[in-house]
Amino acid sequence: MSSPVAQTVATPPAPLARLPLPALVLAALLALPLAAVIGEAATAPVVGDAGGFVRWGVLYARVIHDLAAAVTVGLLIHAAYLVPETTRTNRRITATRLAGIAAGLWAVAGVAGAVLGMADLIGIPLSDPSFGQQFTTFAWRIEPTRVALITAGVAALISVVALVVTSRVAMAWLSVLAVLGLLPLALAGHSAGATDHSTAVNALAVHLVGVTVWVGGLLALAMLRPMLGGDLAATAARYSVLAGWCFAAVALSGLQSALIRVGSWSDLGTRYGVLLIVKSVALLLLGYAGWRHRRSLLAGLGQGWTSAFVRLVGAELVVMGVAIGTAVALARSAPPVPDVPVQDATPVFALTGYPDPGPLTGDSWFTTWTTDWLWLSLAMVAVGLYVAGVLRLRRRGDAWPVHRTIVWVLGWAVFAYATSGAPGVYGRVLFSMHMVMHMVVAMLVPLLLVPAAPILLALRALPSRPDKTWGPREVILQVVQSRLFKVFANPVVAAALFFFSLAIFYYSSLFELALRTHTGHVLMVVHFLLTGYLFTWVLIGIDPGPKKWPPIMLLVVLFATMSFHAFFGVVMTGSTTVLAPDFFEALKLPWMTDVLGNQREAGAIAWGIGEAPTLILTLLVAVAWVRTDRAESTRKDRQADRDGDAELAAYNAHLQELKRRNERGNGPRNQPRRSQPDENLRDEAGED
Repeated sequence: MSSPVAQTVATPPAPLARLPLPALVLAALLALPLAAVIGEAATAPVVGDAGGFVRWGVLYARVIHDLAAAVTVGLLIHAAYLVPETTRTNRRITATRLAGIAAGLWAVAGVAGAVLGMADLIGIPLSDPSFGQQFTTFAWRIEPTRVALITAGVAALISVVALVVTSRVAMAWLSVLAVLGLLPLALAGHSAGATDHSTAVNALAVHLVGVTVWVGGLLALAMLRPMLGGDLAATAARYSVLAGWCFAAVALSGLQSALIRVGSWSDLGTRYGVLLIVKSVALLLLGYAGWRHRRSLLAGLGQGWTSAFVRLVGAELVVMGVAIGTAVALARSAPPVPDVPVQDATPVFALTGYPDPGPLTGDSWFTTWTTDWLWLSLAMVAVGLYVAGVLRLRRRGDAWPVHRTIVWVLGWAVFAYATSGAPGVYGRVLFSMHMVMHMVVAMLVPLLLVPAAPILLALRALPSRPDKTWGPREVILQVVQSRLFKVFANPVVAAALFFFSLAIFYYSSLFELALRTHTGHVLMVVHFLLTGYLFTWVLIGIDPGPKKWPPIMLLVVLFATMSFHAFFGVVMTGSTTVLAPDFFEALKLPWMTDVLGNQREAGAIAWGIGEAPTLILTLLVAVAWVRTDRAESTRKDRQADRDGDAELAAYNAHLQELKRRNERGNGPRNQPRRSQPDENLRDEAGED
């Protein structure tokens, strides 16, 4: 590092940067009252006042809840993925035990928040004799308290397990569970009543995860710093990369949420707008601090610049505390654009959250588009990461087939169209278009994505870690080599998941749940994509993984599965009762009165669309069969050239030994028929 940078780092930091790390909690607790007053988050509700203790208790319980959740997530991520470990240290176990304690606090704060939130919602003080009965009767029926209790239950489970586990695999699963435990909270924020419900929920979910991982990762780094020693630089560098992704996710999702809840520039002058500005300024300051980390401090950690790093981290945590306190008050304040459903909603809007798209015409296939930002963002990130991997290979002189990049980009483009174009829009109200979306996502998209070999590309492009920690490459290897993946990658299991989950989904209440709720819809699309990708992968995948079955067996599995799939379509085509009748019949579409007829069209689509992918899969399996035979023949020929055809020589010697044994057994009066000379044995053994 150049001397100017070193001089910059050596400059005494601002007084704020001298504050100790516990200032995170202090800053959050002190920032909350001012933010609450500005946003009217602690004022008495119109319906009933549960008292000042409840109003302020809700806010402080949420601050403690969010901080404890962040610490839990951050420590588990460090334990599983970031902190180097040696035979003389037990940092992972220490971090996990601390995470267990933090998760216990997370669970307690979650329960306290549920109790206080219920009292605040119904306007009854905790001292009221009827509150206990009210809570036990209605807590699970009211979404905010139900979500809080679910999250608290997840935190309690993490706390118990984290106090006893010792393996990195368990720590990795706990980190995943902790992140998933945050997602239900998105259903209980402002997004729950927003007009653009799906976009608001998605944005809030991404925002929650990004902030929690970002804040928790930095706080965990500060807590573990004394025991990291010389590994502080490597750990901080890995966290810095993760923080960069979190910053992008938080900034973009925050902007999207603001656009939904702030109708115009003049709304920034409201109380809600002022809090939003404060939070945005804090985000920009944190982004600048992250840039300072990457630009000047990380390289100097190995040169003894630990004190400067600690001071900057302390300043970041103070700003994060202010941001957390402001965010809690912001979540309790009324936005300029009210989060209430449309009062005179049509049945279509009331059931789906979207307006009636109108009659389906030929032009609608090309002109209808409602951006689903969750799936569009997923597609853009997947394409961006793939292209980045290809460019990394090219820069170091390695080749990567162009057609794989093309099919990968095309596959995600088709996926984006299926979820945001006509199939996705009309699939909310028409069974037939829903089936089109299903077949495209589950059959056509995997047929394009699997030949792109993304796992193989990732393993070639991602660097490996020499210190036995789990980076992205190591995580991928752990997944594809795990016993669980071997079970799912069994062709019979993959085929069963592909077909039987299809039948169970449509002939159970899961279908209507996916049509009515955002969470159900998201899980449905994820399931379609994963089961379709897995089934296609076991047939034609070239990525590393469990040993492939012989092509003839794969063809048997393919034909059997497609036969069941065709049978499903035939049964639905001849159905006499409507599936999910409480949904489709309640829509009352003026341009679609034959609901049962449309369902039969869906059956015909399921039957017909499956034929083309089946034919393509059959051809690809056959091509793979031919290539395998050629590769095996080439391998044997090269082996014969290297060892002088030792296999054939061994076979000839075996035949000679059999001949001698036969002659000794029969004697001279019963001579066997003369065998072929050695020079003809190659023809008898085949052209190896």
